[in-house]
Amino acid sequence: MRRKIVIFFILITVVFGVLKLSQQINLNPFRTVGEELDSFNNVSVYYNGAVNHVEKRNVTKDGYNVGLQYQCVEFVKRYYYEYLQHKMPDSYGHAKDFFNKNVKDGEVNTQRNLTQYTNPSTSKPKINDLVVFDATWYNSFGHVAIVMEVTDDTVTIIQQNAGPFSSSRATYDLLQENNRWKIEDSKIVGWLRKE
Repeated sequence: MRRKIVIFFILITVVFGVLKLSQQINLNPFRTVGEELDSFNNVSVYYNGAVNHVEKRNVTKDGYNVGLQYQCVEFVKRYYYEYLQHKMPDSYGHAKDFFNKNVKDGEVNTQRNLTQYTNPSTSKPKINDLVVFDATWYNSFGHVAIVMEVTDDTVTIIQQNAGPFSSSRATYDLLQENNRWKIEDSKIVGWLRKE
């Protein structure tokens, strides 16, 4: 019995080791780190390889911290900086930190100088909104993306660093219930908007 327990713990350790390693090494032989994958409003999405891969920090000529190249945060902040001419007062933090759980639906998130909406919200998502995903067991940092299309019943996002084999775009169902809009994904905690 003791031997089975030891083997079980060894297997668990190996599995978690492989998962951690997969976050560091580019497993996709068809892509190169830094390769342009997509773009929205002339702001490029780049391939990052493993989700935890980091080469350097991206800083603008005027010293604004855009983020760690080519992480998801770097893309959304670069998008807001280049396309919307928006600098966030707090230019640091992981993806999950973009959503402040103490800010109510429709109030200003002062760290980002953006209006914050909860999922679900009284406000329907709009193009250019910054969508925030909570942390998961596999990704303790969370994830962020940009809304690129909204219909009556779907929301399409564009994202960077979703994984070595993931698409730069994803579409989610959008529901309206009791005068509130909900993006159908339990990991999406809300969205931020430049008014």
